[in-house]
Amino acid sequence: MARSKSRSGSSRRSSAAAEVAEVEVVSEESGMGFEAGLAIITAVILFAAVLLVDYDRGANYGEGMLFKGKYAENAASATE
Repeated sequence: MARSKSRSGSSRRSSAAAEVAEVEVVSEESGMGFEAGLAIITAVILFAAVLLVDYDRGANYGEGMLFKGKYAENAASATE
C-alpha cells in the first residue's frame, strides 16, 4: 500500500504566501510619447507641403493664397 503524504507542508506554503508584502508599481513617463512626436512631425510636413504647393502655384500660374505676386515678379524679370 502507498504511503500518504503529510498535509503539514501545504500549511507552510499558505502562511508564507500570506506574509508576502504588497508591492506598489509606479510607472513614470518622461517626455512625450512616440504617438505625440509622430503627430507633430506629420503636421509640420503637411504644413510645409501646403506652402510649397501654394508657392509653386503663385510663382508659375499667378494663383495661390500666399504667393500670388510671385508670378508678376517672375514674368517681369524674364522679359528684361
